[in-house]
Amino acid sequence: MMKKKIIIFGGGTGLSCLLSRLKDFPVDITAVITVSDNGRSTGKLRKEFSMPAMGDIRKVLSSLSELPEEIKDMMEYRFKTYSDLDGHPLGNLVLAAMFHKTKSFQTSIEYVSKLLDVKHKVLPLSEDNLTLMGETVDGEIIEGEEMVTHSSKKYKRIFYQKNPRVTKDVITAINEADLIIFSMGSLYTSILPHLLCKEVVKNIRKSSSKVMYLCNAMTQPGETDNFGVSDHIQVIEKYLGKNEIDVVIASNTKVDEKILKKYATEEQKDPVMIDYSVLKKSKIELIEDDLLTTIDHTIRHNSLKLSSIIFSYLMR
Repeated sequence: MMKKKIIIFGGGTGLSCLLSRLKDFPVDITAVITVSDNGRSTGKLRKEFSMPAMGDIRKVLSSLSELPEEIKDMMEYRFKTYSDLDGHPLGNLVLAAMFHKTKSFQTSIEYVSKLLDVKHKVLPLSEDNLTLMGETVDGEIIEGEEMVTHSSKKYKRIFYQKNPRVTKDVITAINEADLIIFSMGSLYTSILPHLLCKEVVKNIRKSSSKVMYLCNAMTQPGETDNFGVSDHIQVIEKYLGKNEIDVVIASNTKVDEKILKKYATEEQKDPVMIDYSVLKKSKIELIEDDLLTTIDHTIRHNSLKLSSIIFSYLMR
């Protein structure tokens, strides 16, 4: 029997954690990753080699790898030294070396996928060296994904400095997918960058497959203060189009008050509440469950449980 095909759009830690469990289910995954990050090691290597961002792609490749944990940990190993190597994870250097040699980011990812025994497909959204921009509600223009993330401003719109050329295989994967997923992660820097591409939006709208959104557990300072589940959906629909999302998965976990207080005071983050009254008025199906876990006082999605819900929905 042919495996069902999932295409999942995202970036950041949330997507990597999810894929580390979703890969164990009998599905065919294509992960499409944003490439506009310009912070830390990624930012330095982008400047030096004029290449797309590789950090989130490295994390995803490590999480999808079938090799022993020791090898994956090695790819994630970040040098701590006094030289120019300081702060660079080994996996970033491997991807940069392959790009320097092949001049193709997609080809580089394919080689590293073989090296790490990755059974699924990982695609960059674009081969272009993209710069993400944000216009705040008071008209200020913020340049660069890192600045957009850390400015703690409310945004009127997100855009690219130049229109990206979307990787052709991304469009093919959208058209072949049985389920299209937007992963949890930063709304403005992990999800919306995909929807700034007209080709991506056009093909998702054209698709007869269901579109699923995995809602964030916590708000982000400035960007999504006081946002409920429906507010996240509303922002996505502004770029994707109204009534394009079919189903949202959200957590109803009762998190320990001490941990919530720590998040509120130290990180200015609050839980994303399920606003039932607003969601009832929409055509979007809500799947809710106890999906959060706390590890070392850090709130995380239970990736196995979430993957199980995704697979059950796919098999309906």
